[in-house]
Amino acid sequence: MLVRTFGSAVHGVDALTITIEVNWMESNVGLLLVGLPDGAVKESLQRVESAIRAIGFSLPRTRIVVNLAPADLRKSGSAFDLPIALGILAATGHLPPPLLESFVIMGELALDGALRPIKGALPIAIGARKEGFRGLIVPAVNAAEAGIVTKLEVYGANHLRAVFDFIRQGGQGLEPVQVDARAAFSAAQHESDIDFAEVKGQENIKRALEIAAAGGHNAILIGPPGAGKTMLARRLPTILPPLSLPEALETTKIHSVAGKLPEGSTLIARRPFRSPHHSISDAGLVGGGSHPQPGEISLAHNGVLFLDELPEFKRTVLEVMRQPMEERRVTISRAKVAVDFPAAFMLIASMNPCPCGFYNHPERPCSCGPGVVQKYLNKVSGPLLDRIDLHVEVTPVAFRELSVGGTAERSEAIRGRVVAARERQAARYATLSGVYCNAHMSSRLLKEVCAIDSAGSTLLRTAMEKLNLSARAYDRILKVARTIADLAGSDSIRTEHLAEAIHYRSLDREGWAG
Repeated sequence: MLVRTFGSAVHGVDALTITIEVNWMESNVGLLLVGLPDGAVKESLQRVESAIRAIGFSLPRTRIVVNLAPADLRKSGSAFDLPIALGILAATGHLPPPLLESFVIMGELALDGALRPIKGALPIAIGARKEGFRGLIVPAVNAAEAGIVTKLEVYGANHLRAVFDFIRQGGQGLEPVQVDARAAFSAAQHESDIDFAEVKGQENIKRALEIAAAGGHNAILIGPPGAGKTMLARRLPTILPPLSLPEALETTKIHSVAGKLPEGSTLIARRPFRSPHHSISDAGLVGGGSHPQPGEISLAHNGVLFLDELPEFKRTVLEVMRQPMEERRVTISRAKVAVDFPAAFMLIASMNPCPCGFYNHPERPCSCGPGVVQKYLNKVSGPLLDRIDLHVEVTPVAFRELSVGGTAERSEAIRGRVVAARERQAARYATLSGVYCNAHMSSRLLKEVCAIDSAGSTLLRTAMEKLNLSARAYDRILKVARTIADLAGSDSIRTEHLAEAIHYRSLDREGWAG
């Protein structure tokens, strides 16, 4: 008897429906699995047989063939266990096939029939609704994640027996999961255990990060150990505009595919902050593997990627990040498949000014020899620095600032100004596709949006000549000045906006490193 059940394979951040065909023949004995399964899928036959025996059934003394279609697409992972087991039970006459064909079913089986979590439940649910299925059956721990998809019945189960009874009883015994995604999303949006109010002093650095957040600019913090670079960077997401529901859905899909969502969670409500160690590989940062998975830059989508001690990262790792920074997307290409992952992130990097960490320190002398500082800075390539708009020098906090009472300005107040500036930019770029903030401006658009008067032109020319700023600093200064003007509520870029933007180009100054 030929029976069909339906599962799903995740490619990139989207899901493709997989048809599991099960048939049995009287010749020979055993199980045969075809349709380009990988090792994990092939091993499912042993798990499936043990789980079926655990609920009181045994396989017939015949040959059972399981085909995963389309047969030319590689199938990976252990989540096909449950639909294969149900297909075998239906093919051997223990379950009615019609109801099975109304559901997409996914889940990994333990040897005793218990269901274990799967990756990618959210994109699988979205794909099931798109394909017109009545519902989705997944392990109970994934039900809340998949349940945010409307117009789809989502059922969570803990054991093969529960799913078996549900199908045999015509859809009775399990209750569909009800998730109020908007309420859960709204409640968790502003929750945070860190705040800019906890940072004593460093008002100029807070101002620089406010500008970065308002314009979506990449930034690098340069300063000695213990100056607070990491502490400040970790608080940047608290002043970014709240995630919109579409952004939260896209971010959650990426984390779901990577298996990074906590058990029982629904939507990611806060902007992600990713801080990989400097020993990370190329594939770990941008994504990859034999079965392409999202890397850190995709996990930071719609949030912040923080690279601490930037010169300690391998140069090859940093260089592969350049193109995704421009395109806000990374493409992983293999012989038979190309997978796209979103990668629209803000890059915040930090570094010491030299190997000993005390170059330009106001109190401690630098012990580095001649040329060592420049050699250390050269570990970060010019093309990568070209994509960083703000270079911010961080100095140690004085004792009098640490010991003073009271609290600094809260993140909520700073975020209010950032949101107002972003709203000005959204109105300005409303008719342009792919441009949402000042950092995304092209060179052509720069001339239209960042016009300056004669006084501003004179100031900028003088700064470039006196400070020996490089040509690449010109566009960056104009973009940052436009953001500063937006924060001030100004329609035009004034000289004071340009002067502040020029201040944030430390590494472009010729002779900065001696």
